[in-house]
Amino acid sequence: MTKKVHLIAIGGSAMHNMALALHEKGYTVSGSDDEINEPSKSRLQKAGILPSEIGWFPQKLTTDIDAVILGMHARADNPELIKAKQLGLKIYSYPEYIYEATKDKIRIVIGGSHGKTTITAMILHVMHYHKIETDYLVGAQLEGFNTMVNLSNTSKYAVIEGDEYLASPIDRRPKFHLYKPNIAIISGIAWDHINVFPTFENYVEQFEIFIKLIEPQGHLMYCNEDKILANVCNKTYSNLQSKTPYSIPNNSIENGTTYLLVDENKIPLQIFGNHNLMNLNGARLVCNKINISDAQFYEAIQSFKGAAKRLELVYKTNNFNFYKDFAHSPSKLKATTDAVKQQFTNRHTVACMELHTFSSLTEEFLNEYSGAMNLADEAIVYFNPHTIAHKKLKEITSEQVHKAFNRNDLKVFTKSSDVTDYLKSLNWKDKVLLMMSSGNFDGVDFNGLAKELSVS
Repeated sequence: MTKKVHLIAIGGSAMHNMALALHEKGYTVSGSDDEINEPSKSRLQKAGILPSEIGWFPQKLTTDIDAVILGMHARADNPELIKAKQLGLKIYSYPEYIYEATKDKIRIVIGGSHGKTTITAMILHVMHYHKIETDYLVGAQLEGFNTMVNLSNTSKYAVIEGDEYLASPIDRRPKFHLYKPNIAIISGIAWDHINVFPTFENYVEQFEIFIKLIEPQGHLMYCNEDKILANVCNKTYSNLQSKTPYSIPNNSIENGTTYLLVDENKIPLQIFGNHNLMNLNGARLVCNKINISDAQFYEAIQSFKGAAKRLELVYKTNNFNFYKDFAHSPSKLKATTDAVKQQFTNRHTVACMELHTFSSLTEEFLNEYSGAMNLADEAIVYFNPHTIAHKKLKEITSEQVHKAFNRNDLKVFTKSSDVTDYLKSLNWKDKVLLMMSSGNFDGVDFNGLAKELSVS
């Protein structure tokens, strides 16, 4: 009998992908939201499961619904949630449902403050290359995959990106505490989500809990370059069969291409940067645990181009490269800028970042950015005061931002058009532009901007 599932807040990035995955599985899918933007709207419409009206409709909740999935965007007083509780329906948070759907599979969970999406994408790329079927949850649209979520009745594995943000409005546990991996990897620990984890110590503790939730006889891989993470992982955990550290593999850069140096072989890559090379090494160890050999891994990883907005190439000429990246936290800014500087040693790097997330726009957290953009030849920070007001945060000033980043020649803009006007005023010969944000600089069309930049 076909299952009926209703998604409250179906329009979200992860939620609409869940809806598409369940629809693909043959379930009867319904949902609601008070806002559905692109690309969610078009994708739901194409599948025939776009809600006919925007808003919340308690009458959609009926006793024949097998499961209700509650998205983080919904509030605890959501009228559909209240109705679902009244009817006694089974209500799942997003991660709870992922676990329920994969509890009989070998679950591979990727955790860490940064690099999660890239490592997940690498593992999926290699499995896809070698035609190994798997369920998955990943935080970006990947080349060769139709959705960001896949749930099947036949796969042996589930590869899950383990976000540490909250599970739902009524479940305040971090998402990655709910997946109970058989195989886990942690990429690093850098304080994030300060609206949820008020101190660094509290944040670090979440990763200790995650490790303790690995299934008995489980396996843990961790980045040994991160000393805080190494200290956490070096503790005794009775549930683990193995703990394996990893670091930067041997490599060289020649004419703008990074090569892995393995025995006598040089393996060309389409990605670059020490953080990506560490991610790759961790992904390799995970793949080893599911019987993918090093040789098979290296064969597949050569065609990996990266996940969306993770050092994603927007535009290039012979003497100009333009990348966009999801980097927004201090550690990510440093790692991404450093990667570009090492890859293009003879070029001038212009790094431009947007303060966009709740944490980055918080007065208390701003000082964490001290020195975060010092590796760039030229550094620009943009923030929109209206975004701060919308998030109901205390106002911050350009002077505060300038002081926090601790770089005298830092340029700070509060209008998106001022950023693009400034970039258009520069000559881009022998330069690299790096645009970093979890947003889009308030609607900047990166492809259009690339074509307008002056390269002579």
